[in-house]
Amino acid sequence: MQPKGQIEARYRTLSDFWRWTTVVLSFAGLFLAIFQVFHFQFFGKMLMENSYLYLLLSFYVSMVFLFFPLTKQGPPKIIFYVDVFLGLLTFAIPLYFAWLGYDIIEAGWSYRAPPRMFIMAVILWGLVLEAVRRTSGMSLAVIILIFSLYPLYAPYMPGFMEGYGRSFSTTAAFHAFSIQSLLGIPMRVAGMILIGFIIFGVALQASGGGDFFLKLSYCILGATRGGTAKVAVLSSALFGSLSGSVISNVVTTGSITIPAIKKSGYSAHNAGGIECAASTGGVLMPPVMGATAFIMAAFLSISYSKIALAAAIPSVLAYIGLLIQVDGYAARHGLKGLSKGEIPSLKKTLIQGWFYLGAVAVLLYFLFILRLESQAPFISILFLLAFAMIRKETRFTVHSFLQFIQNTGKLLAELVAILAGAGMILGSLALTGVAAAFAREIVALAGGNVFFMLILGALASFILGMGMTITACYVFLALVLAPALEIIGLNQIAVHLYLMYWGMLSYITPPVALASFPAAVIAQSNPIKVGLVAMKLGAVKYLVPLFFVLDAALVMQAEIGAILQAFVSATLGVLLIGSVLEGYLIGIGKLEFNTITGIISGAALFIAGFILGLPGLKTDFLGLAITGAALLFIFIMRSVKKRIGDLSEQSQK
Repeated sequence: MQPKGQIEARYRTLSDFWRWTTVVLSFAGLFLAIFQVFHFQFFGKMLMENSYLYLLLSFYVSMVFLFFPLTKQGPPKIIFYVDVFLGLLTFAIPLYFAWLGYDIIEAGWSYRAPPRMFIMAVILWGLVLEAVRRTSGMSLAVIILIFSLYPLYAPYMPGFMEGYGRSFSTTAAFHAFSIQSLLGIPMRVAGMILIGFIIFGVALQASGGGDFFLKLSYCILGATRGGTAKVAVLSSALFGSLSGSVISNVVTTGSITIPAIKKSGYSAHNAGGIECAASTGGVLMPPVMGATAFIMAAFLSISYSKIALAAAIPSVLAYIGLLIQVDGYAARHGLKGLSKGEIPSLKKTLIQGWFYLGAVAVLLYFLFILRLESQAPFISILFLLAFAMIRKETRFTVHSFLQFIQNTGKLLAELVAILAGAGMILGSLALTGVAAAFAREIVALAGGNVFFMLILGALASFILGMGMTITACYVFLALVLAPALEIIGLNQIAVHLYLMYWGMLSYITPPVALASFPAAVIAQSNPIKVGLVAMKLGAVKYLVPLFFVLDAALVMQAEIGAILQAFVSATLGVLLIGSVLEGYLIGIGKLEFNTITGIISGAALFIAGFILGLPGLKTDFLGLAITGAALLFIFIMRSVKKRIGDLSEQSQK
């Protein structure tokens, strides 16, 4: 079975008329976003923000009902007619609301709406929940439904969960018409920033960027031991940092890297696990990082560039740990790199695909230097498409361009539906006033104990990440848990990244491990086995959040000297932890854990690595001291073992 086929099977095969309909809707959404982001005017006027967001709901969420069937069972025609009807409703109601955008604000309909508007608000509420169910599954839809109804039963909840009660009519009106629910922070971020970055990622893939980054990775790491596995790590980091999507990263790069890894001597589940761990890390890697990072910037009221800079060191640490483990596995099993003839020419690769790096450079320039976050991806897209048209291999035809437009529609339809649903969670918490009390009660419960709070935050993020997308999980915890962690003195940016990271780890942690399923299909292995390997290889990711949430220098929130000192010590710590987990330390060789002395030395190195990751010069010196003692112990024991072996040989002679 082909992985891309399985991914495409999620979508309904549409006839020409309905395929053209989705292309038109996708193009309309793109056209609308460009006008809004660049502050162009319609007939001499700018669209009001709520009208713009309603139009995005109309164009994109309506497509969910065309792309995702109601059910796989039942008469296809009847199901399709039902879906078309629901799609038309989802198109018409927000379109009508967009027309009345000024009246909605002026008349204060977010708390009391006319009867006809109330009925349409309830219908839109239900349609968004159904769109979430189709795109993300029943569990997320049920979670959002429970939270969206929270104002109805908040007065009857115990303790800190008690909040202000609201009637059903007020709740429905608030969800549909306020700028704190369906049109809240997630949708505003999608409308002003995310659309451009999503389209940039699709354009990069459609023009052959994935293939270029893969070839570039082969040129850099292909000849080293376990080269194909390291290529998977590097290419997934490069492509994932721009696509911002775990699943598309697995499918795009994994369809090539996983068979190559297997061919070089890795087992099927190891090959799939390597790609899983690498693709998941792409969500952490600047400059794009995915939807959650942009929403985080909006929550914190800071520029996205600050979030990207803060995530740089943690993402590098995670990938260093992964490369150390991949290298250790290759060393222990004697796996070689690729031959010279199997590696593409670096010069030829750069000549053919330099404009992909140019597009990234343009993105970084407008993002970090000029700080035009909303406009940056669109300008980069123009650069990318202009130079892609020069070469025959990357040139867009009419068919491929229309396919590109439709693919952006598919991704954005899912994203907008999920973000609108996540907005209702925020809306309910805002309407009931629960969030502030929740934070205070958690701090009181923990008694101000930092480690207890961090464990609680990690568990909450991880558990919610099993049933929610990373974005929905973060949106909830950023409102109810992040303030509690900030109250006890932890850095604000570090706290929000900490919660995001733990939600992301559900992608590689069984039993959920969503990334393992497409990887398992490609590798022809068991998803649970693939997930377990990914979890082991991503073990450093489970520790890196603890390091940076305790040491703000690792998220660039300190003086340059402190940042460098923290980065060097954390890097050494990650190197030691990764080496112990894989049983191989560069310069030392295999770490034998089948004896008491081997277990002691391995445990000492792991503890030393962990201590080096913690903040402070004292912990650094302590970690280095333990490392030195452990290495000395290993050398002494090996010397003794060799001496005993020599004596044994002499006695036999």
